[in-house]
Amino acid sequence: MSAPRRSTSLRDSSSDSERMEGTGSWDDALDWFKLEHPASRSVSHHANYKCLLEAERVLVEGRGVVLINTDEAGTLIVTNFRLIFLSEGTENIIALGTIPLATIEKFSKMVVKNQSAPRHSEKTPSQRFLQVIGKDMRIVVFGFRSKTKQRRAIYDGLLRCTKPSRLWDLYAFSCGPFKFTNANPKVRLLNEYFRLLGKGLCRASMDMIDNGSYTMSNELWRICNVNSNYIMCPSYPFALIVPKSISDEEVIQASNFRSKGRLPVVSWCHPETGAVLARSSQPLVGLMMNMRSNTDEKLVAELCSQLGDEKKRRRKLYIADARPRKNALANVAMGGGSESSSNYFQSEVVFFGIDNIHSMRESLSRLRDYLDAHGTTSSDGTLSLLRHGGWTWGGGNLSNMSASVSTLGDSGWLIHVQSVLAGSAWIAARVALESASVLVHCSDGWDRTSQLVALANLLLDPYYRTFTGFQALIEKDWLAFGHPFAERGGMPTVSGSSERPPDLCRQSSVGSFPLPPMCQSSGSFAPPTPSSSHAQNQQSPIFLQWIDCVSQLLRMYPFAFEFSSAFLVDLLDCVLSCRFGNFFCNSEKERQQVGISEACGCLWAYLADLRSSEGRSHVHCNPFYSPLKHNGPLLPPAAALAPTLWPQFHLRWACPSEAQAGELEAQCRIMSIKFSKLQKAKEGAEKKAKETAIVVESLSAELRNEKQLSSSAMALAKRASKETAAIKRAIQSLGCKVHYASGGDTTVDIETSPVKNSQKSVFSPSTRESVGIVQHEDKSDLSVSISVAADDVVSNNPFGRVCDTLCPLRTRDGGCRWPDAGCAQLASQFIGVKADYEALDSLSIYEGYFKTMEGGK
Repeated sequence: MSAPRRSTSLRDSSSDSERMEGTGSWDDALDWFKLEHPASRSVSHHANYKCLLEAERVLVEGRGVVLINTDEAGTLIVTNFRLIFLSEGTENIIALGTIPLATIEKFSKMVVKNQSAPRHSEKTPSQRFLQVIGKDMRIVVFGFRSKTKQRRAIYDGLLRCTKPSRLWDLYAFSCGPFKFTNANPKVRLLNEYFRLLGKGLCRASMDMIDNGSYTMSNELWRICNVNSNYIMCPSYPFALIVPKSISDEEVIQASNFRSKGRLPVVSWCHPETGAVLARSSQPLVGLMMNMRSNTDEKLVAELCSQLGDEKKRRRKLYIADARPRKNALANVAMGGGSESSSNYFQSEVVFFGIDNIHSMRESLSRLRDYLDAHGTTSSDGTLSLLRHGGWTWGGGNLSNMSASVSTLGDSGWLIHVQSVLAGSAWIAARVALESASVLVHCSDGWDRTSQLVALANLLLDPYYRTFTGFQALIEKDWLAFGHPFAERGGMPTVSGSSERPPDLCRQSSVGSFPLPPMCQSSGSFAPPTPSSSHAQNQQSPIFLQWIDCVSQLLRMYPFAFEFSSAFLVDLLDCVLSCRFGNFFCNSEKERQQVGISEACGCLWAYLADLRSSEGRSHVHCNPFYSPLKHNGPLLPPAAALAPTLWPQFHLRWACPSEAQAGELEAQCRIMSIKFSKLQKAKEGAEKKAKETAIVVESLSAELRNEKQLSSSAMALAKRASKETAAIKRAIQSLGCKVHYASGGDTTVDIETSPVKNSQKSVFSPSTRESVGIVQHEDKSDLSVSISVAADDVVSNNPFGRVCDTLCPLRTRDGGCRWPDAGCAQLASQFIGVKADYEALDSLSIYEGYFKTMEGGK
């Protein structure tokens, strides 16, 4: 159960003791003593937590812990993957207090000593806190009961797991691929190369990579395999796109003139104009800035192919140096520097003035402190509106308001984002509007260069603004071209060179939780010395900053991107958490040595699996996406490149309510879901209507058949009526009387003489299906047998065959025309009538009818 929100601030320790004076100790205020089992627990019997992932194990847990940011009490658990905070009783995960271990930038133990009230003789115990600072813009503080070893156990667990010395100690290797298997990224890189060269119908395979048959080309460019063993440049991919006119030997020579061997290669080429976007590292011009390389100059000149106009002019080349000019000159002391436009044909050198990795790291830290200080869930547990003794945003306290706004500006983060956006937009405009080629580099060509080139690609090519294209873009310009994700993220490398203890103590530059006079740090590690705190710290949020730039473009062009801002947030969370292996190590070579694609799960497969459950209605899909609306390059003007805080990422921990800036998008998605359901219902109704129409048509056909059968039956009935009348006349001609009953029975009365009693014979049509027989036998000398057969049935009756043989009125084809024949018209017939002569004499029937029968008898 969450405790009521306090108005107490840990920032103002002097007033803290006064507030606590009338209410008792901090423990009493939060009722920590009521929480049962506060001690740390063993790890063996807690594997039944429902929140645990595959292969996730509990290492340490502590009960009765309070999340200071929100005053929520619960259980704090350290696993081999996360620091998990579960609410008391329900054991639901509290998102703010749950953070992957790899996402933790640093953590420290804090102690607050409260002064005892004058009327209390006992000494008020000190309060113990654990502060955790994340790379994802959160600062959380956990409070522990005094006189327990919970904090020590949690701290030691974090100390062992947050900064592993070996790469394979990360959770991703324990979990394995699971169901998110990872195809070899080399195959995907080649497929992207084929697309750029206009060979999109070709599909790469591992066999193609093994036998080296991937070296395709078009009129201007070719895929080179000179770096297939990573000897020429360990941080470059195994395959490179270079000018077709440059040989492999010249490629190797040109690499010697560039820092880290990162020679100029093609990142993207325009499918129509032939303009290219190339990347490299700084040239090694030497201390005197007079070193040159003919091979390097030839390679760069070949990037400027001829324009496709009638004058056959060569296109212009822009060399975009991402650094400030003074930084480029400072690199001369280490043998680096920048190009001279006089040495490169028809070129122009431009400096973008983007700061280095250390400036970006400090800028993000200041932004994080600003958000924590002015957020609604601050790490000191105080609402920002009540801090400093009054309303910060109201009550006329404009000085505090101005100071806070100034703090946001002083962080410099938005200025850095704007610089990257402006540089990328400038590059895209040169390629799209002038058909010029651009070569981009910084110092080593893997930080600012990756930002500018990847963002320019995103602006130029609509394919990169889809899910599939965005993955291809990141794998090409960030992973394959060697952005050092391990160093920038503070993760172990393949070499495992970092054997010293990690930097875990909170530095004094962090302003969200300053140490007041009554607070002291009790961490076991001292702050790093000035010599190691800056130059040796290679961590920097370079990739995070690029994703921030993408979110700014998504805000400016909401119809141009297939993915949403939520997709970018989840992508960043996966990268920072190190749950998957795609972003491990510093280069493609290192990932291949470790076997990342076989040993770890795939981030892209995981994100695709999330989307597959809901299709286009998933939160990762942009409901406004309209590919036809922006099917060309995006060229934002300079006035539009005014960045803002990214609410879904920057504000989600400090200001969770205000972070829902995508509420309109969410409502649109809800409407889209409803529309999709209505569309499905409509399709279902149309399908049922079609099925009903088919059924109706079938019934109509059956009805027509029934009508035909009814007509045939009527015709047969009429014919049977005629036959019945004919039989009746024939029998009456024999002196018999025929009576028809309502049940279908027929009674035949035969009179042997006027004096004798009449004899009756009953005929029922249902006694036989094909032939109806009426037969009567008694002591009289007369016996009559009547047989009726249809015309179309071949009778087996021997009298019928006699009739067919002897009938003088039958047709030539042998058919009988009775009852239309003359025999019926003469009130007599030859079929089936048999009687003895004495009876017939008494009946006075003409004997000539039966002469033929006498011979047969």
